[in-house]
Amino acid sequence: MKIDLALILTSLAALTGLIWLIDRLFFARSRKLMQAEGEDVQEPVVVDYARQLFPIILIVLLLRSFLAEPFRIPSSSMMPTLLVGDFILVNKFAYGIRLPVVNTKVIEVGAPSRGDVVVFRYPGMGPDDDRAGADYIKRIVGLPGDHIAFRDQVLYVNGEPVPKQADGYYVGAGREGRKMTGATRFRVDLDGREHLTLETSPFSSPRAEGEWEVPAGHYFAMGDNRDRSEDSRYWGFVPEENLVGKAFAVWLNCEGWFCSGAFDYTRIGDTIR
Repeated sequence: MKIDLALILTSLAALTGLIWLIDRLFFARSRKLMQAEGEDVQEPVVVDYARQLFPIILIVLLLRSFLAEPFRIPSSSMMPTLLVGDFILVNKFAYGIRLPVVNTKVIEVGAPSRGDVVVFRYPGMGPDDDRAGADYIKRIVGLPGDHIAFRDQVLYVNGEPVPKQADGYYVGAGREGRKMTGATRFRVDLDGREHLTLETSPFSSPRAEGEWEVPAGHYFAMGDNRDRSEDSRYWGFVPEENLVGKAFAVWLNCEGWFCSGAFDYTRIGDTIR
């Protein structure tokens, strides 16, 4: 079950703010008059908590809604760019300012470019897909109007193969990373932006191959771990309204729930390319 933190924060900010406001408008003044007359009248505990928590909750809500939001990488689909256990920061205003909870865009800022690593809400594959709305992270390889093809482990954009060059074998670190040791690493040049990908077999799965026309207002997204990523090749396009933001930095890496495993301090501050 997906926890909607934006909804929780918005609700808490509204509740604490309302309690504080009602007290200021209707009760605080009379309480001060009674105190001035020598009566022992204390501020209600619930008002005290609301007054202290409201500005903190509001600041957190504004920061994660309009500036940057933290996410944790749960799978290997973006290796070697992002590892399982990476905590990343996502720029929330790169593709437009949106209101929290309703996700309505109120200010146009920019649009994804080929090669951007983006977080988006999974569009789902039907009414019974319980993953719909979950946060996914992939790389944008196709823009609205593009013709995308993927055959024999080669990505084609508008009929042109995306250049790639073998860069040795991958050696993974950590419990999950070691599972990818031995995969072939490639340097890929996507519109002049270089990034790394992994391939674990000489040929892709037949299900991953095909050709697609990216419709207006949609994007084609793929994982850098080509044979271990369920992406637009399988479930279709990412609607523009599902975009959450652009991933730009790793601020921590640790394995296990509540970081019970090892920390990888070398990844702190890594820029996501």
